[in-house]
Amino acid sequence: MNTIDINITRIYHLLRLYRLSRDELLLRISEGLKNPLTDNDIFRAKIKTSHLRKIDKIFNKGLNYYIDPKEPKESKEESIFFRKEKFKTELNWGAKKVVNQFEEEKIIISALSKLSNFKIDRVLPYYSVNDNPKIIAYEIRKVLYPTFNTIQKDFLKTIIAKFADNNILVFEFVETWNKKEKANINGFYLSPNVIVLKRQQKSFRREIFTLIHELGHYLIDEEEIERIEEYNLSDYQLSKVEKWCNDFAYHFLIGEYDDTISKLTNANRQNDYHNELINIISKETHLSKLALYTRMVIINKLSQSNYEHIKIEIHNTFIERQKEEQLKKELDKASGIKTRGSTPKPIKSPLLINTIQAAFFEGVISEAEMCRRLNIKSTQLDRYLQ
Repeated sequence: MNTIDINITRIYHLLRLYRLSRDELLLRISEGLKNPLTDNDIFRAKIKTSHLRKIDKIFNKGLNYYIDPKEPKESKEESIFFRKEKFKTELNWGAKKVVNQFEEEKIIISALSKLSNFKIDRVLPYYSVNDNPKIIAYEIRKVLYPTFNTIQKDFLKTIIAKFADNNILVFEFVETWNKKEKANINGFYLSPNVIVLKRQQKSFRREIFTLIHELGHYLIDEEEIERIEEYNLSDYQLSKVEKWCNDFAYHFLIGEYDDTISKLTNANRQNDYHNELINIISKETHLSKLALYTRMVIINKLSQSNYEHIKIEIHNTFIERQKEEQLKKELDKASGIKTRGSTPKPIKSPLLINTIQAAFFEGVISEAEMCRRLNIKSTQLDRYLQ
């Protein structure tokens, strides 16, 4: 029997880190097995190597992690799960994996920056929820708002670059259509300077709003992991922090158009809910129509019943557009027309690139490690060394 000696405290540490019970772990590693694994199979100092591999399929730490005799220490620096008890969203397994993945990335980038003497310290001031979010948004716009671009993805890239200029590191994560358990979150902030976004390939407006909402969390230094829904922006049950971040994001993106929204007469069926003007403002700010109508509810320019009607219409329009796109793909395929179906690549923050470059030039990491960290082929390395 092929067995291996392990440090069982490391498995217990991972259970605490991922907020996973023993029964939940057994359930996950027994998936597809005729005879489910038991406590006696797993929670012991000597276990089958095949069982350990099943455990590592869950945690992706590498087998050496479990063999290491060093006792793991639970620290607040290691994970937000040790720093914070509760979150606004009940996190699923996919979300927990994403969060811990980027906690590890954050720690590595911080270490590389220190070893290479590349400073990524905070440069923007701290604020609080007692500050006026509109005033703060206009102050921060002067520093972080880029030249406007009508192409939403390009606009997102330029904002991420602006953040990088001010030592805010943004990561994007991409989930493929066939991923078994997708993360039920679309963004989070990790102190002191990391924002993580879920790629919203079908709604860059939503991703842009999430980014600026998380910027709000960064400015008041309040960590959170959440699923931000545009139709919840007016929810009276939102916490003071969430309301502040929503207001901040709205004012950061709307800019001078807020005056236009504020001066509108009440939206109703007779004036077509100001649909034409709302469309123009949406294109000029990259705020979604739903976010703009939500704001009109907040400032009492739109009734709740009319808002619900608009929300249903927007949702139905989105669904119809999705069906049309799917039908076109199927017709193209039937006609022998090849369509591009590659997985989107995450946007790389210039701050990430510059930190890894500095570590390479200082001899902290090798060429192979640089390629791995940037997820590039060795043939692409030259473009990152200029």
